[in-house]
Amino acid sequence: MSEKKQELQVAALENGTVIDHIPSENLFTVVSLLGLERMSNNITIGFNLKSKKLGKKGIIKIADKFFCDEEINRIAVVAPNVKLNIIRDYEVVEKREVSLPEELRGIVKCANPKCITNNEPMPTLFHVVDKENCVIKCHYCEKEQRREDIEII
Repeated sequence: MSEKKQELQVAALENGTVIDHIPSENLFTVVSLLGLERMSNNITIGFNLKSKKLGKKGIIKIADKFFCDEEINRIAVVAPNVKLNIIRDYEVVEKREVSLPEELRGIVKCANPKCITNNEPMPTLFHVVDKENCVIKCHYCEKEQRREDIEII
């Protein structure tokens, strides 16, 4: 098989967004965080694809959808080195790396069982105190959590 055919594991996209280099184990968490299961757009999901960097990776292609920074940066919690490609007329017009936002609202569960967010019907709010190591701090009880301890709501 030619190299070109091997590269085309996933169909080309005319217009939309490609989210690439997602660790395979986090692919479906990313799908959920972005609410893709509720979209009517044409969505292609590649799972356990070969990757030189990750060994295996996931990729998501969403036709005719362009996310705002806030939507995309949510996934940095579970997939920190994801690459985002904006496609127009089958051409990549913009490439970005996903980064943690300053705040995470309603995404992460607080690890403190006594925190008000675990005892009252209210959304969580965390401040990112260390972007590189993904350390977040609850706005209400000030409990700090690291990436490996984070539970997505």
